[in-house]
Amino acid sequence: MINLIGTYECKADAKGRVMISSAFKKQLSSVLQDGFVVKRAVFQPCLELYPIQEWNLMMEKINKLNKFKKKNNDFIRRFTAGVQLVDLDSTGRILIPKNLMDFAGIEKQVVMSSSVNIIEIWDKDKYEKAIDDAAVDFADLAEEVMGNTDEDEIS
Repeated sequence: MINLIGTYECKADAKGRVMISSAFKKQLSSVLQDGFVVKRAVFQPCLELYPIQEWNLMMEKINKLNKFKKKNNDFIRRFTAGVQLVDLDSTGRILIPKNLMDFAGIEKQVVMSSSVNIIEIWDKDKYEKAIDDAAVDFADLAEEVMGNTDEDEIS
């Protein structure tokens, strides 16, 4: 499993090409040549960039769902809606499809932020608003999510 660290700002060009930061490229050096999957985020107006090995692990979990249950089929359809394979070009950029740029409201200023094993790709203004909004109740959220567990329960 990959554990990514960092938040970096960059720019999207008119065609939707975005430069991956050198820090992320260094952290992903062992999997860069395998490519990535970019998709809509589930809970936020941003995109998620999965190294292909992380995407394959996610698909293993999803493939275990019983596809004869409607809610599972609905989930799979929504989760994979708009999914695209992307590769780094020779200059270290990825090309984000226009429909995904539109979904995330990305225009020019971009924030790429680590989220454990994936990279979230945000429009800078939307990212700053999401961080500001989350700051209000982060202490309560942290206590609820992490505060009432024993070490044994986390693993």
